[in-house]
Amino acid sequence: MKKKQGKKKNLTKKKKISESNAFRNIDKQVLTKTSEKRQSTGIPKYVADRMAKRIFFTAGIPTVVGMSVFVVSYIIVTKNIAEIPPSSTIAISALFFLLGLGGLSFGILSASWDKEPGSFFGIENIPLNIERAKAAFRPASQNFEDKK
Repeated sequence: MKKKQGKKKNLTKKKKISESNAFRNIDKQVLTKTSEKRQSTGIPKYVADRMAKRIFFTAGIPTVVGMSVFVVSYIIVTKNIAEIPPSSTIAISALFFLLGLGGLSFGILSASWDKEPGSFFGIENIPLNIERAKAAFRPASQNFEDKK
């Protein structure tokens, strides 16, 4: 048995585009959409550089000191200079690691988002950056309602 074929509807002819032109247009559309997204989101480079400098000093130095406590303690004990209990070595090292963790938070929150670098310590930027961080974690609908 043969299947019945329905009547073909008269479809409007679509403009044929060559494959190369079609792919060029797709690439252009993707590039414009991604470049728009890159401009609107993220941390500007000058702010990221400022944060990195602050993090290096406020987190990097205490962390390196925290690791060097083990080496210095080992040298002191092996040379019989003094008896250091292992618990005090761990406590001192943990103190420096916690100081480094606090420095990491301080380095991020104290960086100014302005073009100008701001003050040396940047303490005045901390409340503003905390509000920005809170706003980033709120749902978008809440942020919109807060601005009204």
